Amino acid sequence: MGTVTLTVPDTDLITLVRDGDVVVLSGAGLSTESGIPDYRGPSGAFKRNHTPMTYQAFTRDVVARRRYWARSFLGWRMISRAEPNDGHRAVAALQRNGLVGSIITQNVDGLHQAGGADRVIELHGSLDHVICLDCGEHTPRLELDDRLRAANDGFGHDFDPDTVNPDGDVDLPEEHLDRFTVVDCTGCGGVLKPDVVFFGESVPKERVARCQQAVAEAGLLLVLGSSLTVYSGRRFVVQAKQAGVPVAIINSGPTRGDEHALVRIDAPLGSTLTALAAATT
Repeated sequence: MGTVTLTVPDTDLITLVRDGDVVVLSGAGLSTESGIPDYRGPSGAFKRNHTPMTYQAFTRDVVARRRYWARSFLGWRMISRAEPNDGHRAVAALQRNGLVGSIITQNVDGLHQAGGADRVIELHGSLDHVICLDCGEHTPRLELDDRLRAANDGFGHDFDPDTVNPDGDVDLPEEHLDRFTVVDCTGCGGVLKPDVVFFGESVPKERVARCQQAVAEAGLLLVLGSSLTVYSGRRFVVQAKQAGVPVAIINSGPTRGDEHALVRIDAPLGSTLTALAAATT
C-alpha cells in the first residue's frame, strides 16, 4: 500500500470499506466541487491572504465584529445556495449501504446532510444557526439574514462571489464596512455570533468526546478533503493510529496525516468517492 494518483480507488481501500464500521472525517476539500473554496488549495482562502476571524477579536473588538458580519452577510448568499456534490452524495450512499457510521466534519456548510447523510457530527458547528453570547438563545440564520437585509438595503450588490471563504465570509474592502449595520439579539440585545467554532476557540468537550468514541469504535477512519493542518481534526488521525484503527486519506495534495495512512490517494474527491461507492455495493 502507498501513495497513488488515480480516480478509481485501489483495491486495498475497497476491501477496507467493504469491511464496514467506517468513520468519515471530512474537510473543506470535500466542498470545493460545490463552489466553496478551501483554505489551502490553489485558489483557497490562504492563497488570497485571507485571515479568518478569531474568537478573541470577535468578542473584544466592535469593529472586527462588524467586519465579520458584513463579510458573512454577503458570503451567506452563496453558502445558503450551495448544493451537495458527487462526493457528499457518495458518502451518503456508503452510509445507506451500512458501511459508513458516523461522519465527523470540519465543514460548517451543512452539505453532508443536504446530500442525504445523517449521524453527522459538526465538529466546528454550523453556519445555519446563530447563538447569542449573552443569553445563549439559538436562532436560525435565515431569521438573522432577513433582519440584516432590512437593516442594510442594497449593501454589497456588487460583491465578487469568487471571494467566498469556507467559513462563510467574503473578502471585502475596508471602506465598505462603515455602511454596514450590525443587529443584536432580539431577546436581550446581546451580541450574536454564528454557531461555529472560530479560530482560537475550543471545540466543546462533549462534541470532542463523541468524535473520540466514534473513532475508537471504527474499523476504518476515512479522511476526505482535509489537509489535517489544524489539530482539531488531526487529533483523530493520531488517535486512530495509536489505537490500531487503519487510516485512509483521499485528498488533493499532501496532508499532515500522510505518515499515519495505510492508504493514501491523491485524486479528485467527487469522482473517486463515486467510484468507491459503486465498487463496494
